[in-house]
Amino acid sequence: MRALLDMPVSRSLLRVLETYGHEGVHAHEIGLDRAPDREVLAVARRENRIVITADLDFPRILALSSAE
Repeated sequence: MRALLDMPVSRSLLRVLETYGHEGVHAHEIGLDRAPDREVLAVARRENRIVITADLDFPRILALSSAE
């Protein structure tokens, strides 16, 4: 699994993911610390990553965009 951790998620989760054989990147590390949610989703989609977040806006954005 490849993950993109959104800003509300602690970077320490990256170590946990790696322990279980997964790869992740934190939004801050790739310049998305002030990016709108739609941009975070676009980057995740482009890089074939799942988004791990505590932000409640993401389900609404996905529903409104008819995303898979």
